Amino acid sequence: MKPAAFDYLRADEADQAVAALAQYGEDARILAGGQSLMAVLNMRLANPALLVDISRSEPLAQVRSAKGQLCIGAAATQARVEWRPGLASELPLLALAFPHISHFQVRNRGTVAGSIAHADPSAELPLCLLALEGEVVLRRARGRRVVKAKDFFTGMLLTARAPDELLEEVRFPLARSGSGHGFEEFSMRHGDFAVCAVAVVADAQRLRIAVGGVADRPTARDFPLLQGSALDDALNELAWSLEARDEPQASAQLRRQLVRTLGRRAVQQALSNRVPERSTA
Repeated sequence: MKPAAFDYLRADEADQAVAALAQYGEDARILAGGQSLMAVLNMRLANPALLVDISRSEPLAQVRSAKGQLCIGAAATQARVEWRPGLASELPLLALAFPHISHFQVRNRGTVAGSIAHADPSAELPLCLLALEGEVVLRRARGRRVVKAKDFFTGMLLTARAPDELLEEVRFPLARSGSGHGFEEFSMRHGDFAVCAVAVVADAQRLRIAVGGVADRPTARDFPLLQGSALDDALNELAWSLEARDEPQASAQLRRQLVRTLGRRAVQQALSNRVPERSTA
């Protein structure tokens, strides 16, 4: 199938995109990388009156470090972030997760913000944003608001973004001294959607375990530094709390077992690569 007819606007500045969203609201769609949107348009699951193309906006493609965060603009591709010098030290969790995201051709076009905005429960980037307790910047004609990741994802492909808002920027907190990170994923084939993915952040006081692909949105829980049977019990409780879905490709039982198995691996990985805190003496 092909998309229904629509008008097209190339927006080189955020102001242009925001003005179009203010005018058209739910009848407008933002095109950045297009890796998710074009499939939706071709199947006519969405029939916008206006397509706002921000893919060639250099101001919106900026990636910068500021105030302890890596700030990624709405048009920045995943490849631009993946191959950023120093990413492994700035955001080790993203460096671990990127190889699991589809294929390099998709990452060359797909954007970080687009994946966050699409909010697929199996996607790696929303999972990492939640695990790292990041935030998104939403911009509309009347101004901006900042929404924490825990409040942004509201359901299956649903977010807190209003129809007249542009997801202008995604902010990932930089790795702190003394933290460690782990990422594990299972899919039927490399590049397929995750049946289950687990991201872990460990520091001196806690484990933060985030799970994607199981519930209708990524979910995170905080635990003390557990090991052995105590960790197994916590992962089992987490697995049952997620209300795993039965689907043709994977049963709820399989998904719960993956939470336990991948969770333990990701925790061990995070604890083993934790960098000792720097002395302030």
